[in-house]
Amino acid sequence: MRRTLVTALAVTALVTPLALASAAGTAAAAPVPPRVPLTDFNHDGYGDLVLGAPGATVSGHPSAGAVSVVYGAKGGPDIAHAKVFTRSTAGIPGAAAEGGYFGERVTTGDLDGDSYTDLVVAGLDGKPSVVLWGSPTGVGGAGAVALPTSTGMFAVGDFNGDGHRDLVTDDYPRSDDPDDDNAGMTVSYGPFDRASGKPAHQDSIVTSQTFGPGDIVVGDVTGDGADDIVTSHGFEETAYASKFWKGGKTGVSHTAKALTSSFRGAIGDVDGDGYGDLVVHDIGSNYEDIPYEKGTVLVMYGTADGPSTTRTKVITQDTSGVPGVGESGDMFGSDLSAGDVNGDGYADIAVGVPGEAIGSVKDAGSVVLLKGGRGGLSGTGAQAFSQSTAGVPGASEKGDGFGQQVVLQDLDGDGKADLAAAAPLEDGTYADSGAAWVLRGATGGLTTRSITSFGPAAVHVPEKNAQLGQELGGR
Repeated sequence: MRRTLVTALAVTALVTPLALASAAGTAAAAPVPPRVPLTDFNHDGYGDLVLGAPGATVSGHPSAGAVSVVYGAKGGPDIAHAKVFTRSTAGIPGAAAEGGYFGERVTTGDLDGDSYTDLVVAGLDGKPSVVLWGSPTGVGGAGAVALPTSTGMFAVGDFNGDGHRDLVTDDYPRSDDPDDDNAGMTVSYGPFDRASGKPAHQDSIVTSQTFGPGDIVVGDVTGDGADDIVTSHGFEETAYASKFWKGGKTGVSHTAKALTSSFRGAIGDVDGDGYGDLVVHDIGSNYEDIPYEKGTVLVMYGTADGPSTTRTKVITQDTSGVPGVGESGDMFGSDLSAGDVNGDGYADIAVGVPGEAIGSVKDAGSVVLLKGGRGGLSGTGAQAFSQSTAGVPGASEKGDGFGQQVVLQDLDGDGKADLAAAAPLEDGTYADSGAAWVLRGATGGLTTRSITSFGPAAVHVPEKNAQLGQELGGR
């Protein structure tokens, strides 16, 4: 089953700046350069990668869905020891069913406070999300529990700055009252109980009287050590203003700051001033236009009050230094991830361009890396990669959508973020099997040296229509 890109785009929990240090001799605290918490299920110091394959056939049920976990190692992704999980895996609540699309949404974070990252997975079957707990041997089905949340959008962050990871989920409708049109989100504060999956406490927030959130981005924009939330909103084809919700010692504020309408985003300190900068896909006023747009990335630089609406920067493929040319349907910015690829202390931004034509091959897709620096994000030194780039395995083919999903994460422990890029509609033995590539970070930026690429079979996912990489976790 082919779904449109707009339908396939799912929530991402993104780069999260951490606590801030007190300024000596002053009453006020000063922000420090953000650090990126690893997704590290076995706590071995190497980042791990999660790949959703919601179209996989499980126990004879088409599109029941699967999730593969690829552990990081000194030599890069350890494909040989990847683990796959489905609703048929022993210990995971529920049962595999046709059209369940388990793995359509994933997020990661240490929910129970034991220093091992945990994995949250949902499908499109109306069943509760499940959490697979991390351990010295990684995540497993044993002890997995259903969370007291729906299968809607979710993300993980520390919204009250207490050192425990929290979970935010969309909440629509907000009550059993059929006349209640208020949409909202529920913030579940950690630590979570490992036996029941219950959080320490919860708070519900009304976000809209129309519809949403349709997307959630998490990170510390204000530099106060507590993560903030950005939600996207719309109804049918119309996109409304996105909203910024400030985190703090008492949790997430119930009042929001209106922002430019957007869908997908990342938060990272691209200018090194200690504030997380919000980088979003600026979509204008109409969701239905996304598959046909050239694509625009908007940077709203962080301040103590949230994303600046005056200090901003617009970047497109027509910006000086950015490879390529903006063309209708490129969708530049349809997925974004932040991480320090070259180890210079500034966050860089991976930009998915899944509709990019490579030569005459339409919708083959590419990824552009925009580099941070003292002056902020720009096209200076930008890099572009596709399946036609020398050293990248595969070939650019129509409809592959290379770059539909991107994640920057240090998978080999060298202190530099590596790029995982997915093409969930890549054809293998079957149509729409999906595939993923990992490009190493290096002093000069991303490199194709020692690149890793793989399809579903290599990570133990049933290949037919798997759509491997429809969602990536490990941001």
